[in-house]
Amino acid sequence: MKTPIIELEDVKVTFKSRTGKLFRPNLVHAVRGVNLKLMPGETIGIVGESGCGKSTTANVMCGLQTATSGKVMFKGRDVTKRSARERLEIGRVVSVVFQDPATALNARMRVRDQLVDPLVVHKIGNKVDREARVEELVRMVGLPESVLDALPGQMSGGQRQRVAIARALSLRPDAIIADEPTSALDVSVRAQILNLLADLKEELGLAMVFISHDIQTVRYVSDRIVVMNGGEIVEEGNATQVFNNPQHEYTQTLLAAAPSLLHPTAAECAGY
Repeated sequence: MKTPIIELEDVKVTFKSRTGKLFRPNLVHAVRGVNLKLMPGETIGIVGESGCGKSTTANVMCGLQTATSGKVMFKGRDVTKRSARERLEIGRVVSVVFQDPATALNARMRVRDQLVDPLVVHKIGNKVDREARVEELVRMVGLPESVLDALPGQMSGGQRQRVAIARALSLRPDAIIADEPTSALDVSVRAQILNLLADLKEELGLAMVFISHDIQTVRYVSDRIVVMNGGEIVEEGNATQVFNNPQHEYTQTLLAAAPSLLHPTAAECAGY
């Protein structure tokens, strides 16, 4: 039996808010007892409205957020109270694609330098090897090599997100966590980025956690869908089953409220 890349066991995350009394601030329970496994090669879609805890859950999975309680397992090893060495190891195996590529990329660094940087930090290869890897990465995400000498501000939003995806792939990770990777993009390029992620998953055998508020977009790229509300998982299952036969009232509400560009319009259905 395969070992999960990441496993969360009864994970809870609580933040102190700025409301309440000086020495007794109010608490915000962002995640409430989440249990979740990410298996090799699997894509999990985490869906829910803003504030439901989906991004905080993903941050716990990739090591950007410490759990208040519960257990975080990495390839069968307990890393709940992870050391600096363990954080570095998780960073090589699990990469993140953030929501807005304009802020995720350094505006003053050329694309070449941004793609080389993770290889330098993790001491991978020599200068020649790194240059070859960088050229391979831009081809992999469908960009010309000419972008290597460009700054992020000289590219479109879709091109910047492709660079962010290339950087996430630079260390040959086992898994990618994509946090709302298309929400900051024009409608016309969202499907292109989703297709790219789906193709890379198949080509490289990646596991993926795809986070979105749009359940129809999540269905497009996911093997399994996890629906969150109020910091809890309210429904989980095969993507087709959850989409076609939702059991929880909240899931039904999300489906009713989320039209998607990935689905045909009424005119297309009528054959026009």
